[in-house]
Amino acid sequence: MRVLQPEQWPRPKGYACGVAASGTSLFVSGQIGWDERGRFTADDIAGQVRQALLNIVAILAEAGARAEHIVRLTWYVTDKREYLNAQREIGEAYREVMGRHFPAMSVVAVAALLEDAAKVEIEATAVLPH
Repeated sequence: MRVLQPEQWPRPKGYACGVAASGTSLFVSGQIGWDERGRFTADDIAGQVRQALLNIVAILAEAGARAEHIVRLTWYVTDKREYLNAQREIGEAYREVMGRHFPAMSVVAVAALLEDAAKVEIEATAVLPH
């Protein structure tokens, strides 16, 4: 995997501008902050981010992949202000699960998610090297 960063651009904080990778593509559907029994483990957005990322890592493990194989994350959050106000806690939760691996990312504020208690949903794309 190679991070794509134009020389003249400022380096982004917490994500990559782009990623080039080759291998087996893995696509993880949107994961929310509930556990393997379908119960929410946290009411706060940072706790839900942590659980959603743990869910993604568990799914990737089924293909023999790890967090560092993720090339793109798309986050859907229900409250932009809550997300911005919890950035420090979200960053801590992120690093706990993902380490210092920062793939290409987008964050989109949405009106709602299908599960009423969900504050975040995260989709992942990963590439497992040959």
